[in-house]
Formats: sequence, C-alpha cells, structure tokens
Amino acid sequence: MQRMLDVDTRGQGLYEVTGRIDTWLREIGAVEGLLTLLLRHTSASLLIQENADPEVQDDLKAFFERLVPPATDPSMAYLRHTYEGPDDMPAHIKAALLPVSLSVPVWDGRMRLGTWQGVYLFEHRTRPHRRQIAMHFA
Repeated sequence: MQRMLDVDTRGQGLYEVTGRIDTWLREIGAVEGLLTLLLRHTSASLLIQENADPEVQDDLKAFFERLVPPATDPSMAYLRHTYEGPDDMPAHIKAALLPVSLSVPVWDGRMRLGTWQGVYLFEHRTRPHRRQIAMHFA
C-alpha cells in the first residue's frame, strides 16, 4: 500500500506527522510489516525525535541554524549556489546531513516508536512550502 502525505510548512522548524501516519495505517488495516517513508525534497529532512518537550525541537532548529548559517553569513562566503536565496544552499547542506527516508516497524497496527518518539518533517527553508512524504507499507 502506498500513499502521498502532503505537509504544509510555515518556514523553518519541525512539523510532527506521527498522528497522520498512524491514521493512514489504521485506514489501510495495517497489522504487521514495515513502513517506509521518503521525503521527496532536497531542502528538508525526516526525523524520529522526542515529541514530549517542544524545547527539543527548538534546540535542534537552533543547533542546525548555528551549524549551517544562511549564505549571507561571512562564514558561508564560499557558497556558489545562492541565487535561490540565502537559505537555499544551507537547506541542502542540512538535508545532506540528516535523513530523508525512514523505515519503521509496524506491529499490532502501530508504528513501533518509543514512548517519547514522533516522526517529524524538518523544514530547512524560511518560507512556507508544501512537502510530500511518500509512504509505503508492506
């Protein structure tokens, strides 16, 4: 079974999609198998991360902004791909450092995530985007 999951972002940050994925698994009657998720973009990422304390997402965003600042930062003067904005090439770098696909076991119709884990789309661009996650359950 396959489906596309559209995620509208409002700019940089982590967007939890766990509930929407769980809903789809229930709709298709998933029992036991493997869920594969693929983000179909090169300037965002997919993560399994803590979903209990929102400060975790804030700190992750701040860390990656510090690790890979915008192209306007003097430390990024070496970048050549800048015509799509100062956040574009840094977004590609962040996506190269983080996963764009995940494999999650499903058992008893639910993702086998840990107690404090959720699935997140990590948007690296500053302006809103519509992102697509390809979901495959087998």
